[in-house]
Amino acid sequence: MPNIKSASKRVQVSKVLNARNRADKSVLKTSLKKFDAAVAEGNREAAESAYKVAVKTVDRAAAKGIIHANNAAHKKSRMAIALNNMA
Repeated sequence: MPNIKSASKRVQVSKVLNARNRADKSVLKTSLKKFDAAVAEGNREAAESAYKVAVKTVDRAAAKGIIHANNAAHKKSRMAIALNNMA
């Protein structure tokens, strides 16, 4: 338990930010799973719509610093390859 007032404030702020980061990471994982499920199902229209949402969430996560920019590029490249291999 922090003894200094500013340290206790930092604990409160870090709890809020930690919860926000976990929520954002959960949204990211969900969108990636939806895309993977649509590709595995073989549904082209669902995969394309899920791809757009997934790319947007990956870009947003990279901009917020939740994932590294190279990790975001790797995920987007993998999704694009999976989408193109459906044809």
